[in-house]
Amino acid sequence: MRTGFLLLNACFLLFINCKDGKPSSEQNAEESANTQQVITAKTIEGFKYTDYVLSSRGENAVADWDKYQELAIQVNYLKKADLSFFNGDKALLKGFIDTLKLKTPSILRSNPVISRTAIIETSILRLNENLTLDNIDNQLKLESVKEVLVAFANLNYQINKKLERDFYEKIKSEY
Repeated sequence: MRTGFLLLNACFLLFINCKDGKPSSEQNAEESANTQQVITAKTIEGFKYTDYVLSSRGENAVADWDKYQELAIQVNYLKKADLSFFNGDKALLKGFIDTLKLKTPSILRSNPVISRTAIIETSILRLNENLTLDNIDNQLKLESVKEVLVAFANLNYQINKKLERDFYEKIKSEY
């Protein structure tokens, strides 16, 4: 009776300790798939979004807006997979964004442009959080990079749209 009980316990322990997961080849394939989606310039080039650039009027309007110029440079670095600016200290990023919003030229102070700068702030801070945390999936990091690129393109679009609207409002009808 006692040997039967010991034999039953040994079988039970054997079943508990048996590996119940996937075969090691499937686990290695999953791990390599996660490491393949690293943030590179090629993966960033593969993003599908509409990238707006500033018109000549837009470039003239932001010529003296230093923080915009710096943001444009950093976004170009981001397109080349240089994440150093966005991976930095959160307090520095927050100060940069606050200065960007405060130094907005008066000609561009409209609700659409202000809302786009708020969206850029949100997307940059989200990207910073996703890059600084170790347990964030690479796919989520890539989505955050795309959000920053889309937010910056939409800011350019709103600046162009605002300046074009202002230009056509100045034109008076001859009739």
